[in-house]
Amino acid sequence: MMNHLAWSFSLLTLVASCGSDTTSIDNHANQTQQTNTMQKQNKEQIESLLDTYQQALNTSDAELAKSLYTKDGIFMPSGAPSATGSENILGSYSFVFSQIQLNVAFSIDEIVVEGELAFATTSSAGTTLIHATGETVSEANRELFVFEKVDGDWKIARYMFNKTTAPQ
Repeated sequence: MMNHLAWSFSLLTLVASCGSDTTSIDNHANQTQQTNTMQKQNKEQIESLLDTYQQALNTSDAELAKSLYTKDGIFMPSGAPSATGSENILGSYSFVFSQIQLNVAFSIDEIVVEGELAFATTSSAGTTLIHATGETVSEANRELFVFEKVDGDWKIARYMFNKTTAPQ
């Protein structure tokens, strides 16, 4: 009888411990699913931000471009000085848009999200109308964006690009 009780107690302990392992596995699976869902949502929000940025470039909307940056953001255009902070970013885009009209499309190579920071590498291609000459030239760049989540919204914290082909 004592052996039977000991064996029953051991079996109950084993079953109880398996149940807690199952709960632990379920919790881990739920956390993984929540993390994957959040990653997907963050990437979709960043893709939307990049679409809006493309719109700002193609419509020469300096105010819209500025609104996509953090207050202390940095715009680092190829062959020009960096612009730091909202007002300098606005001034830089206003100057750029007074000189050229872009017609470009972005292709997203990767988006990596890590907490409240993220980065994306992209490429863009299209044309540039040079206002001074009326000439339209091909445009191709590769870009690096660093994003920061501010009050629940993704913003551009740093943006840098360089040409992938020489202007024609």
